Amino acid sequence: MALTLYVDTARWRAHHKHVQEQFPGLVPVCKGNGYGFGHERLAEEATRLGSDVLAVGTTYEAARIKDWFGGDLLVLTPYRRGEEPVPLPDRVIRSVSSIDGVYGLVGARVVIEVMSSMKRHGISEQDLPQLHAAIENVRLEGFAIHLPLDRTDGSDAVEEVIGWMDRLRAARLPLHTMFVSHLKADELARLQQQFPQTRFRARIGTRLWLGDHDATEYRGAVLDVSRVAKGERFGYRQQKAASDGFLVVVAGGTSHGVGLEAPKALHGVMPRAKGVARAGLATVNRNLSPFVWGGKQRWFAEPPHMQVSILFVPSDAPEPKVGEELVAHLRHTTTQFDRIVDR
Repeated sequence: MALTLYVDTARWRAHHKHVQEQFPGLVPVCKGNGYGFGHERLAEEATRLGSDVLAVGTTYEAARIKDWFGGDLLVLTPYRRGEEPVPLPDRVIRSVSSIDGVYGLVGARVVIEVMSSMKRHGISEQDLPQLHAAIENVRLEGFAIHLPLDRTDGSDAVEEVIGWMDRLRAARLPLHTMFVSHLKADELARLQQQFPQTRFRARIGTRLWLGDHDATEYRGAVLDVSRVAKGERFGYRQQKAASDGFLVVVAGGTSHGVGLEAPKALHGVMPRAKGVARAGLATVNRNLSPFVWGGKQRWFAEPPHMQVSILFVPSDAPEPKVGEELVAHLRHTTTQFDRIVDR
């Protein structure tokens, strides 16, 4: 009895191929929990795609995944002096976002990140004159720019990249490769047409692995079902049942990521109003679970336990049976499954 990730493998892989065709030179990204699939599985899928480079989040991830992927590994977190040394093979490429970082990686393969409108990390235009001397002692694999997802000011992503290309070219820095993130396929094509001597490589994770929502589905197995009467006490906190119904114990708890949610950026009146309503219900211990039964998302009977959740299903809904599975709407990047089933 488990929380299972079901994958329509043929459909999932067809989506990968489609994205790869849209983005020539694609660099798959495998970081965090492997977008819900795990590092080993995504390393296998990247190999299947014929990728020569796989991007990972940290040096620790690179150390774990190096035995599962035979190509180059690009570490996205920028190098900082004083970081814990992690033994890595020469095929690992480090990202750098400062002049000091470049000087700290003598002999290493590096990608230099430039500061975008994200304002997260990257070298500035004022740093460029110092780069000539700094890159003499490293093996420069290219430059990189990480762009924002939304452009509420109406600015153009392509123009932002062109601006940096012009600055780098004016500084007489090598422009053989530019790694980019969060560009559309037509935007990448525009850049490639304008700068034919530069190879643009899109680093893609979410769109590649999670772009086809119907290719994957989480389901939690029903472990136990108990009838409960209105006013009857139950659970760790011995709350009273609000009405007659069923307490359904389903696989999937906090250790799986159930009940955990990353903050979301809300745009518009309705999403904000719904957010306020959810917060209000939570104050009286009314929390909607990600599990669906009888066509409806069901409420947690109490906060999820470590490996299971207890749901309240009212008596007017069908009674779940032990062994049945409930669809669960879970965020891949915060979920750990018990097993994965290809079908």
